[in-house]
Amino acid sequence: MSPMQDGQSFEFVCRGAKSGDLYNFKIITFEGRELFKCDPYAFASAFPQSKCSVVYDLPPKNARFACCDLIGRPVNIFEVNLLSWKRHKDGSYLSFKELEQQLVPYVCKMGYTHVEFMPVTEYPYDGSWGYQVTGYFCVTARLGTPEDFSSLIDAFHKNGIGVILDWVPAHFPKDDFALYEFDGQPLYECALWDRMEHSGWGTRKFDLGKGEVESFLLSSAYFFLDQYAIDGLRVDAVASMLYLDYDKKQGEWTPNVYGDNRNLEAIDFIKKFNKCLHEKFPGVMIVAEESTAYNGVTSKIEDGGLGFDFKWNMGWMNDVLFYCRQDPLFRHYHHTKITFSMMYSLNERYILPLSHDEVVHVKGSIVNKFPGEYADKFAGERGLLGFMYAHPGKKLNFMGYEVAQFDEWDYRKSIEYFLTRYEKHAKMQVFVKFLNLLYKNCPPLYEVETDWKGFEWLVVDDVVNNVLSFNRYDNSGNCLMCIVNFSGIDQPNYRIGQYEGKYKLILDTDKKMFGGEGKFKKRVLKTKKQASHGKDSSITLDIPKLACMYFLKEK
Repeated sequence: MSPMQDGQSFEFVCRGAKSGDLYNFKIITFEGRELFKCDPYAFASAFPQSKCSVVYDLPPKNARFACCDLIGRPVNIFEVNLLSWKRHKDGSYLSFKELEQQLVPYVCKMGYTHVEFMPVTEYPYDGSWGYQVTGYFCVTARLGTPEDFSSLIDAFHKNGIGVILDWVPAHFPKDDFALYEFDGQPLYECALWDRMEHSGWGTRKFDLGKGEVESFLLSSAYFFLDQYAIDGLRVDAVASMLYLDYDKKQGEWTPNVYGDNRNLEAIDFIKKFNKCLHEKFPGVMIVAEESTAYNGVTSKIEDGGLGFDFKWNMGWMNDVLFYCRQDPLFRHYHHTKITFSMMYSLNERYILPLSHDEVVHVKGSIVNKFPGEYADKFAGERGLLGFMYAHPGKKLNFMGYEVAQFDEWDYRKSIEYFLTRYEKHAKMQVFVKFLNLLYKNCPPLYEVETDWKGFEWLVVDDVVNNVLSFNRYDNSGNCLMCIVNFSGIDQPNYRIGQYEGKYKLILDTDKKMFGGEGKFKKRVLKTKKQASHGKDSSITLDIPKLACMYFLKEK
């Protein structure tokens, strides 16, 4: 292409081109430089053999899954990096075809409702985990063809599993063969000095004030939902889009026309994005990874919100994991970390994530965050998961936690599933499967999550003993009582105020079949006429250390 004047466009037909041919665009800049670029709209790439795009005839569109309103339904997501869930002995990737044979039955067996892929759109650097995208319309050629990817999605759907795709509209890398200064100067990125780059990530920002860029990103999202029948998108790094001063110091950014730090073009884009996709694909789930207290992320657009269906609860994740890393002797100093989330948890529709970001960069794996001896670490993880599944909000966990992998996640290696040869790890997997299935079949755990009629504190302020207890209710008024002992010692004869009735044990994370000690022997608790915690009756029980228990009130 030679230099273009404003308003001009070129169209070129190559009649001899056939599916499988490689190609690039040669762009000659105004200064006479020659740039070789891959096609931003290509359906396939030749990576890693070359940086070329591929002429490709797409397979037939996948049939849409029976999407439905998920607000009052169980949502339990298994987050996966497809390049490192499992690998061959020589370190090579499993293909889409092999993942269809192995990952699909595993997700079904373990009882998840959804699987979430970290980005599989084409990207040049494995170490970016897929978040530095160069191909916004093609799946990575590392793992196979578009047909293979389509077949993988279809296999999940046939087994009743929804598929969510990580999607990255906040930034793109500075690889010279891709979107970076596409015509020799900022084109997809913003040309303003303070809006051009994410310096912390070393990437460029999209110029969301340009209609062409807005159309490009909307088309990418639409393409994956339409062509592959993806059931949901997790929109990465939304906070970085919303704020002009994100990751910037004073003097490194310019306020908007109202004198504040909101990125008005990004906010308009997000609203249009959510409105368009929900209109075209009713029932699709669009999730924001938004790490601030921005108001109305999951509120309706007509009410002033952004229109997302769910938001990752990053505050819950950070506070709870900080608390769990503390020695039980000192957890009483940090008790509000474990209770604070209920101050705001009903304000948005949340997903509780224990995501990939929490098991890298010397943060420790989930099981290895817990202090204490070997058995205490496993007990701590089981107790945390019990608390998580009873807490209001949908659930997301990153691969490897279910076998209590001690090593941090390494994108260059597979998850250490060989650990299930050892008793504690095998029993952790048994526990996670049991908990997943219990969650799906217990309406008080998921039906009412944005209203106080679904949640009631029983014990919230026992700082000394590190004990929490609360009730969860479904729409029919059925009651589940959750009790958690986060201390490092058993709590004998512990009294909790509760409504009169009988309460049947349905989960005890200390059971021997899960790797615990099996200390608790009762099957049913019956209240007594003894006032406690503001109620006329109460129950008394021995709570094992680091254990979580669920009791379902009998009718």
